[in-house]
Amino acid sequence: MYGRDPWGGPLEINNAESSATDDDRSRNLNDFDRAALSRPLDETQQSWLLGPGEQKKKKYVDLGCIIVSRKIFVWTVGLILAAGFIAGFITLIVKTVPRHHKHPPPPDNYTLALQKALKFFNAQKSGKLPKHNNVSWRGNSCLNDGKSDKSGAVIKDLVGGYYDAGDAIKFHFPKAFAMTMLSWSVIEYSAKYEAAGELNHVKEIIKWGTDYFLKTFNSTADSISQIVAQVGKGDTSGGTSDPNDHSCWMRPEDIDYERPVTECSSCSDLAAEMAAALASASIVFKDNKEYSKKLVHGAATLWKFARDQRGMYSASGADAATFYNSSMYWDEFVWGGTWMYYATGNQSYLYLASHPKLAKHAGAFWGGPDYGVLSWDNKLTGAQVLLTRLRLFLSPGYPYEETLQTFHNQTSIIMCSYLPYFSSFNRTKGGLIQLNHGRPQPLQYVVNAAFLATLYSDYLDAADTPGWYCGPNFYSSKELRKFAETQINYILGKNPRKMSYLVGFGDHYPKQVHHRGASIPKNRVKYSCTGGIKFRDAKRPNPNTIVGAMVAGPDRRDGFHDVRSNYNYTEPTLAGNAGLVAALVALSGDRTTKIDKNTIFSAVPPMFPTPPPPPAPWKP
Repeated sequence: MYGRDPWGGPLEINNAESSATDDDRSRNLNDFDRAALSRPLDETQQSWLLGPGEQKKKKYVDLGCIIVSRKIFVWTVGLILAAGFIAGFITLIVKTVPRHHKHPPPPDNYTLALQKALKFFNAQKSGKLPKHNNVSWRGNSCLNDGKSDKSGAVIKDLVGGYYDAGDAIKFHFPKAFAMTMLSWSVIEYSAKYEAAGELNHVKEIIKWGTDYFLKTFNSTADSISQIVAQVGKGDTSGGTSDPNDHSCWMRPEDIDYERPVTECSSCSDLAAEMAAALASASIVFKDNKEYSKKLVHGAATLWKFARDQRGMYSASGADAATFYNSSMYWDEFVWGGTWMYYATGNQSYLYLASHPKLAKHAGAFWGGPDYGVLSWDNKLTGAQVLLTRLRLFLSPGYPYEETLQTFHNQTSIIMCSYLPYFSSFNRTKGGLIQLNHGRPQPLQYVVNAAFLATLYSDYLDAADTPGWYCGPNFYSSKELRKFAETQINYILGKNPRKMSYLVGFGDHYPKQVHHRGASIPKNRVKYSCTGGIKFRDAKRPNPNTIVGAMVAGPDRRDGFHDVRSNYNYTEPTLAGNAGLVAALVALSGDRTTKIDKNTIFSAVPPMFPTPPPPPAPWKP
């Protein structure tokens, strides 16, 4: 039988097979089964033949999107868990094992010296001391100042303030300069004080001084007729029959003699300096608006008094003329007027401070051997630097530009005079500049110059000015910092005697400081006016170390006599230490911490008014 092959060929059907019996077909099938069993079947073929119930089980995991071997899955999960456990264990170890933090570098010598120099002011405090004063051998003292004055001129509370030096007199003229210098340093270098951990400390020192100054006149009034110039007395002409702060050698805590109060009614120099102290402090405390406003008002009252009632404070008292004689008051007008302008923004102060006639009276065009030397008596150089700052950063222009340009040029000349390439000032063989021309007590002038040099260098850097000219020669601002460093390093011990003139710094420093409180032991014994003289004349070191005191310093031959009775070598002063603190903070830390360009201008309005908007477009 033939059929049609769908692929085009004949299909032959075997008729014989169709007639085969069932037994034959069964045998044929058995032959086929044996043939099939003669070769192994794969898993798919077995599943066809055996069905799902008879299939050989294989472990699989269906993950939805993929089917994987259970063995591989278990190993993978196990490895993940093991890795997680190891990572967690390592994290636990890292968190529990003590860490070795990278410590900041140790403070530099200037920072260490700064921290000590500020402690001197704690040792000089008068009145009821705060609990955190941290000078174990000091206590409350002179709690009746101003209250028991027999003259009847002043009956008020004059407790507080600072003793000037190694005695217990409160000289307000140099003290006001010291507070102004401290405030200036804080305004410029608050970030450095903060880095040294001393910002709150120095602000507390300033406030202790300004709180006292507010007691020395009627600070709530707009107009006054007198101020207190001094508390205590230093005239020894009366001998032991007239016990006072110089004829007696006593601890301030034991003073039982009368402390007279000296007033003045025509003392422009003192009043203008006190105005500068309060005005500069008002910028330091600008965040305390109530206190800052109080300081500004007091400064304005003092300034009006200084301008209205002309005269020099030292003409009214023998002590002032003997110990802190004032040469003029014109420089205080420039200095005080500048600070009044910065504190208030009132341009009438700037107009006065930059007036050519006032500059002439103050000695801006005189020259002379002491020109360019900043001190408690002569503030012209400081005022010139302050007004040069104004020109560098704000450039106020007319009508101030003529004088400001002159001050800028003169400041440049002064900075040139500090450099060793010029012969304006001699130097000792050890390198100490002789700003007072070989006279005693040189260090107080040196530290002021070091501060001004570093500050002016920082002004130039902030103004993106690499240096300045001294005649035809150009000098890098780094030269000024180098000058300041050599002078301060000399004071800290890099000198022929290897002597640190800062008490408590280094291993070799003066042990017989001319200071009553430091030289008399605190042993619950009250020594009389003359009973303490034995401690003054003793050859042994002081029983109390007055840490941070900068002594008067060496002579012009680098010589120094550590003798208590010789105050020209061993006596510290407020004004001297204030300049040292200012210089140290300016040099401390790294060069990445810059001056604060803007804080001093907080109260200064824009120098030029904002231009009006353009007119509207014209329409026909």
